[in-house]
Amino acid sequence: VMRMAKRHAILKKLPAVEALGCTNILCVDKTGTLTTNQMAVVEVFLPGLGATPVALAPSSPMSSPSLKATFSPIFLSGVLCSNAEIVDGDIVGQATEGAIVLAASHVGVGDATSLRHQYPRVHEIPFNSDAKFMAVQVSTPLGTTEWHIKGMLEAVLPRCATYQDASFHKHPLLVPDADLIAQTARTMARRGLRILALATGSTSVESNMIFLGLVGISDPPRPGVLQTIHQLDACGVTTVMLTGDALDTASAIAAQVGILVDPISSSDDVTESALLLFGGRGTGVCSGQELDAMTDAQICDKVLTTRVFYRTCPTHKLKIVRAFQAHGSQVAMTGDGVNDAPALKAADIGIAMGTTGTDVSKEASDMILLDDNLTTILHAMAEAKGIYHNITRFLRFQLSTSVAALSLVALSTLFDLPNPLNAMQILWINIIMDGPPAQSLGVEPVDADVMREGPRAADVPIITRDMLKRVVVSALLIVSGTLFVFVNELDDDWQVTKRDRTMSFTTFVLFDMFNALSCRHESKSIVFSVGVGSNKAFCVAVGASVVGQLMVIYVPFLQATFQTEALSMADLAYMTAIASSVFIVDEVRKWWEKQQYSVILGRWTTTKTGGGGQRKKKHSKVCDDVETV
Repeated sequence: VMRMAKRHAILKKLPAVEALGCTNILCVDKTGTLTTNQMAVVEVFLPGLGATPVALAPSSPMSSPSLKATFSPIFLSGVLCSNAEIVDGDIVGQATEGAIVLAASHVGVGDATSLRHQYPRVHEIPFNSDAKFMAVQVSTPLGTTEWHIKGMLEAVLPRCATYQDASFHKHPLLVPDADLIAQTARTMARRGLRILALATGSTSVESNMIFLGLVGISDPPRPGVLQTIHQLDACGVTTVMLTGDALDTASAIAAQVGILVDPISSSDDVTESALLLFGGRGTGVCSGQELDAMTDAQICDKVLTTRVFYRTCPTHKLKIVRAFQAHGSQVAMTGDGVNDAPALKAADIGIAMGTTGTDVSKEASDMILLDDNLTTILHAMAEAKGIYHNITRFLRFQLSTSVAALSLVALSTLFDLPNPLNAMQILWINIIMDGPPAQSLGVEPVDADVMREGPRAADVPIITRDMLKRVVVSALLIVSGTLFVFVNELDDDWQVTKRDRTMSFTTFVLFDMFNALSCRHESKSIVFSVGVGSNKAFCVAVGASVVGQLMVIYVPFLQATFQTEALSMADLAYMTAIASSVFIVDEVRKWWEKQQYSVILGRWTTTKTGGGGQRKKKHSKVCDDVETV
């Protein structure tokens, strides 16, 4: 958990570790998670200024006085219809609004504070995901009032009866004009831009508004997101993008980050009016409006083939989560808004954004991403799988040691043999010798191949049949080896001496150390793959345990307490050779399973012909990239 925190993932609830390791569906917001959330206005479209949007340089002021005058109305409306401001060069408020305010400053319209002072706000209609627009009523310097509206094109355009051209003349907004605006918006959106429409009016926000134009805001994908998406896909985790953006913007970004392999073709022409601009088309995408028209059963079918949900609201997120869960999937959901709380609660693991997330979303979540970065989720999944494996290693070691100790006493009693261990020695083994090695298994470093395993089924018990087999084999070897040494040391009349119990006691402890070493990995060789010294905490724990055992053997007052006596180096070498059998047998078992797996994989590969071989090669390359996690 501390390692996850160092990678900017704060786990609020420990049971979420198990859910994170089982996750096979990851629903993510586009803005800020897949993208940088560093927005800038890069294109502006004004009716009557031609069909091609004008490109803007976000970081440099506009040099043309005529263009400044031309763009003043749309940016004035954008500044007034926003709450963001620039403080000491930093944007305070929503990134989308901040991009408009910053662009207005570069164009020469003025800074937000002075403009809002000249046009004081009278009334505000806040943005919400259902209405898809924000509107404000302001007082003008002439003593009149006017409305300004900013939002999605399909929400703004139906409220407009006229449009204003570059010369500030008003014209009726006809269907051909609406189609041109719609086509331009789609062209801009296909470049991955977020499109906002702006309009103004004096009477009502519901009708007779004057359409001012479109602004295209860039929000580039985060570096490394494409590779992360490929790694998640290769590891069996399907990434689903949820966004409030339009179809073309969503599909363009999804294609750039690798969520959609075949984005919607740019040859799709708009033949209807702008009111039907963003109807769902293409495979792998679905709109929030489509979800509203579906039954729960239809949504369950739809999510199986959909990778991008656009024009969605928090209500849609909840439906999507439940639909995936109906198929038995383990769903992780990201969110940052107050309205995202139900979906975050419903998901198997809710992930809140640490930078842009609200307090409500953080409270409803199971994990918080401090850097709002998708790659952090991949790291967290790897750590969660590693934690689960460390728990199983701890259990395997503790079970095998406990079963061995109980069996040793039970067999001695059953066959009327002297007990190889006295009470103090058993306490020493359970409290002192087992503790440090067992605890160090809990901090075993995450295996580089852990993400290759794919999501773990949630109903798989932590103690599996394979684990029980290994526990039984280890316990059998420990008991057999300890009894062999003990019986071999007894004299003919079976009288137990201090040496006899010291030999059996030390043999059992050494078996424990080698057993702990073999428990560090279930399938990889400790010597040739994992590395004996790769877990420093384990080395320290085992070293301290061995030193403690030597003190029990050679320090006089401890000899009296534990009823032991000093042993020779030959005795120690003899016991070490016998105790190492539990480690050697497990190494042979791992080698044999690896050989069997190679044979099965070779047979499977030879049966694949044609394009399958190339696909397998490509898949392997992606899996290899997972090791960088």
